[in-house]
Amino acid sequence: MRKEILQRTALSRRQLAKTAAAAGLALVTMPVVMKPAQSAGGVTYLTWSGYELEGFHTPFIEKYGGPPDFAIFANQEEAVQKVNGGFTPDLVHPCSETVIRWRQADLIQPFDLSKIDAWDDIWPDLKGLKNASDDQGNVFFIPWEWGNSSILYRTDMVDVEEESWNMMFDERYAGKISMYNEAAAAVEIAAQALGYTNIFTLDDTQLEEVKKMLVKQREISRFYWNSQSEVEQAMSSGEIVIAYAWNDALLNLTEQGIPVKYAVPKEGIRTWVCGLVHTNVGTADTQAVYDCINSMLSVGSGVSLMTEFGYGHSNSKAFAEVDPAVLESLGIADPTKIMSTSIFLEGEEPPYDQLYIKIYEDVMAGL
Repeated sequence: MRKEILQRTALSRRQLAKTAAAAGLALVTMPVVMKPAQSAGGVTYLTWSGYELEGFHTPFIEKYGGPPDFAIFANQEEAVQKVNGGFTPDLVHPCSETVIRWRQADLIQPFDLSKIDAWDDIWPDLKGLKNASDDQGNVFFIPWEWGNSSILYRTDMVDVEEESWNMMFDERYAGKISMYNEAAAAVEIAAQALGYTNIFTLDDTQLEEVKKMLVKQREISRFYWNSQSEVEQAMSSGEIVIAYAWNDALLNLTEQGIPVKYAVPKEGIRTWVCGLVHTNVGTADTQAVYDCINSMLSVGSGVSLMTEFGYGHSNSKAFAEVDPAVLESLGIADPTKIMSTSIFLEGEEPPYDQLYIKIYEDVMAGL
């Protein structure tokens, strides 16, 4: 069951959303609202497909007799557009790099932190994300889950002197490397390999060097992947030995007995964070909304998230309730260490978003 959920989640929120974004597309459809047998608390929760597990909402279900109403979106731009167009959820589940879009559209309100039971238990590094709060200290984003994007490699086939993003450009493994087919990730990783620290705001000179790196990568890559199952199958067979991957691939391949390792590059591992925003258009009772939030931030919810999805939870206390071997297999056994060197994904604001897409598309077209 866990693997089915991971695969379904990867397809809906990573492959579909990011591939569409890379192509400059916005998949816009009316959110599907899934009403529970008993509408609980009147709370409507707009989220990614696959996040309807009752284990994420147990305290809420116990209090209200059922889960919140779920509405599903395919990608984050769709979510913003739908709420801006009149849809009225109470809570939405975006990732941190798009919180600025919600704030600029004046669709969300700050949280009352006194009503967030686990606020003091949230990992400190997850509280200080860009655009999550304003200059007055108002908090607009509550982190809920996080995961890593890094280099997965076969330890029996790759000679590693130093874990670095330059592994993705190592000519010794030409024809054995696979990169994710996504513009921003490709440009940012090339920039990290070059030692740039302003990876979300690269200037023209830096972008010229990045393009050279991407051309080099194109020449030595076996393929660019769209679904992580492609990576797992190819790495299992030895077709590829180095790939950009999400942390759940480490668990899936390890369970198959494949000797793999998830790198912590010297330039910083890439960490994404998703969570909750409280809209100013919802109609649910405020107490019910905060009960829903607190349910998702509970230790039990965290255990379900980590054991069912393979992602890290924002509540630090949840980690003590998960088998250390499981955390190790997911590459999240030491969150403090990971976050201290992480590059938290911010997303590119205009005009950088379009510049990155154009460079990537030019490289793929051989221009």
